[in-house]
Formats: sequence, structure tokens, C-alpha cells
Amino acid sequence: MALTKKQLEELREFDTPTVWNALEGFKLRPNTAGFTWPGLLLRTPNEKPMVGYAATARVSGREAPTADQKEMLFSFFEDVLRTENPVVAVIQDIDPRPIGSFWGEVQAATFKALGAVGTLTHGGVRDLNEVGPLGFYFFATDIMVARAESHLVEHNGEVQICGMTVKPGDLIHADRHGALVIPAEAAPQLAEACRRVSKAELFVLEPCRKAIREGIKPTVEQLRQWRGEMAKNR
Repeated sequence: MALTKKQLEELREFDTPTVWNALEGFKLRPNTAGFTWPGLLLRTPNEKPMVGYAATARVSGREAPTADQKEMLFSFFEDVLRTENPVVAVIQDIDPRPIGSFWGEVQAATFKALGAVGTLTHGGVRDLNEVGPLGFYFFATDIMVARAESHLVEHNGEVQICGMTVKPGDLIHADRHGALVIPAEAAPQLAEACRRVSKAELFVLEPCRKAIREGIKPTVEQLRQWRGEMAKNR
């Protein structure tokens, strides 16, 4: 079941590392899965995290598209319209070395009009000066000059973004640290879990900050105690 607008906005109050910390407590997947590896960067000046449901596609930019591939873009627009809002367009460039940007000002404006808030792309983006004021999120591995022959080759299937597997409809949380997929089982309780882990960290942060202010080094036994309290209260 999709989250309410209020629940989605609550999740935007936490950075993506805090969301990962909270998800760890649900024990729904290995701690080595469900998030992006280094390489995906926020390329637009958005401050709060991006949260939304995935509409997925794969693109290529090295060969001219066929007539069917040109038409596929409009099928992808239909996917976006059918996806629960807010939508995140998740695009995997399948070229061994991407050379063409699927994303620019026209695409960003089009997808925002359809209900998308941004993109995660293992590939390129361009027109950064124009897209920034739109408030549309560009998360990408590359910045590019040219569109080249960029076109869809597949849509509404599983994609890979910097080591993270994304399926259509997955709930995405992303900020300047990277992105992760929120399991549906955890989503309704996740904001409360984020508040809990943030509060638990104060068992370490507050005495350490006090020690820094006073110029007094804590003992190892104190650190053991503080970290034990943090772990117990997460």
C-alpha cells in the first residue's frame, strides 16, 4: 500500500544515511544490499531528500533508434502516469561507456509535468542551469554535453543503478550521499524508526560533544558504555 502524503513528507525530514540506519533494525535484507555504491551524485541544487516511487527504463546512446524504440518513450510516459505519485524515473544506461544524455531540460520539464520529482540515472544528465530552477532532482553518474542517439531500449523492468536493484514501484529515498530502496514492509513504520535511531545516537554524541568542549578525553570504558546505550535504544 502506498504511503500517505504526510508519511512521504516525514521521510524527507531525514537524510538517506539515517534512513539506512533505521532500516538496518528491520533486518529485511543483508546490510550490503539495497543502496547505491559510489558514483551516483546529486547534480542539481536540491536541499531536502528526494522520495518517490520508481518508474524504470533502460537507454542506449550509440546507435540510432528504430521506429519501435522511438515509440517506446511514449509507453514510458504511460508508465509514469500509472505509477503512484511522487514518481522517480530510474534510468539505466546500458552502454559500456555512456556517451549520450537521456536527460536535459525538455525531459525534466516533461517528466515533472507527468508527476515525477526527479531521476536516478546510471548515465548522463545535461542542461543543469536550466533544470535547477525547476526543482527537478538529477542524480547521475555522469554530466554530458550531447544527447547522441539516446533512446529507450526497455521499460517497466528491473534496472541496476550503481549496484542497487530497482523494480517498478519501489520506494526510493535519495540525497547527496546516494540512494536506497525502502522495503514496502518497513515503509509505514520507517519515520518513527528514524526518530528512534537519531535519538539513540545522542547517547554517544552528547557526551562526546561535551568532552570536545571541555577538552577532556573520554575513557575507553566510557565509550563502551555510551555505545552500548546507543545500541540498546536503537
